[in-house]
Amino acid sequence: MTPSTVVNMARNSVRFFRHIPKLNYNFKPISSISSRNTETQNVKTEQQEVRRLEPCQADSMLDMGTRRIYSEEHDIFRRQVRRFIQENVIPYHEEWEKQGHISREVWEEAGRQGFHGVNIPSEHGGWGGDFLASGIVMEEVGFANVSGLSGFTLHSDIVMPYLSRYGSKEQIDKYMPSMVAGTCIGAIAMTEPTAGSDIQGIKSRAVKDGDGWILNGSKVFITNGYMCDLCIVVAVTDTSAKNASSGISLFLVDASMPGFTKGKPLKKVGTHAQDTAELFFEDVKLPADSLLGKENHGFYYLMNDLPRERLMIIIYAQAHAEFMFEETRKYVKQRKAFGKNLSNLSTIQHKLAEMKSEIAVGRAFTDNCIELYHHNQLDSSTASIGKYWVSEMQNRIATQCLQLHGGWGYMMEYPIARAFVDARVQTIYGGANEIMKELISRKIIKN
Repeated sequence: MTPSTVVNMARNSVRFFRHIPKLNYNFKPISSISSRNTETQNVKTEQQEVRRLEPCQADSMLDMGTRRIYSEEHDIFRRQVRRFIQENVIPYHEEWEKQGHISREVWEEAGRQGFHGVNIPSEHGGWGGDFLASGIVMEEVGFANVSGLSGFTLHSDIVMPYLSRYGSKEQIDKYMPSMVAGTCIGAIAMTEPTAGSDIQGIKSRAVKDGDGWILNGSKVFITNGYMCDLCIVVAVTDTSAKNASSGISLFLVDASMPGFTKGKPLKKVGTHAQDTAELFFEDVKLPADSLLGKENHGFYYLMNDLPRERLMIIIYAQAHAEFMFEETRKYVKQRKAFGKNLSNLSTIQHKLAEMKSEIAVGRAFTDNCIELYHHNQLDSSTASIGKYWVSEMQNRIATQCLQLHGGWGYMMEYPIARAFVDARVQTIYGGANEIMKELISRKIIKN
């Protein structure tokens, strides 16, 4: 298959989603999936109608064609994403781990194949797909254990939706085409050295200067920070506001603006190929049209979009746990100890059973969250429950899988070692899990 054929297939598969009505979640049998398709897992009911399996019922949790929330059209798109990662990412990921960021070439290739802005409305320059298609990209990043691509999903599923929802026509026309193409990399700068999960505690300020603004401050732990061409910056615009949340605004800041400087990629415990950097703003002169949305409405925008951000973390964490399980299952079936394969030992079998049970529960809740978001029904508390539980489960699975690899699991040449260190940040991303429990408990007490 030639590269041009792959590109055309990917583009055609994405175009499916422009014409797909919202999926019907009454879980009727999907008869369009052939029982002869070896890539599609299915089972026949008493009426001999074909139904899609859940991952825990399939031979492997990574099998195509499982999960009732997806359609055959989604499977087509998933194959293209998986092929893209296998051909354009996995062979180079180790090199990117060493340099601290992925290459711009892979950003642009992803754009050519239609993997940026999948869920952005077509009238705004995106592909117009549903959220389930967008989630597929994040899942495949987790399944492939390539955390360097997590910047893709921040770009497409956090930054671009902010621009699409709150941006003016002029702002959308200016930035969206190049963001979809992968030639303009997006970031969002919320976290500061003294303000992490507490967004209301930020110190960066934007002061009015004629028709524009003067921005000063610094940000830290910014995903895509080193490579970004456009950054949504969260800043205080009204220090006299009764509540800090009422005086925060969002700004579109071009990386070429004088006074905007980037630190080198931060050296992290894991996710080495995903660039994370400090950003500095010193007397950056922003034009009036750099304001994203309404003045002093930034906190509301952030709170409104946090469930989606946390859902993307849930999706990745769940998929990554499934990858680690399958990697470990494969290892123990090959590794010999005491004259037989590890998989023949009852202690190993029971540990695999425990892990699969946890992962199956996580998959059911994750897919429920995806379905809720697809129907605009995912609330902050439910997203917080998912983010807390699934990311904790992911880390438990990482620890147990590394243990079953023995000494080899501690060697970075084994995928499970990288998966172990990459998983650790998931309980911190998108609000630390201690904050998630606070949000969950508030809903409990309030009700």
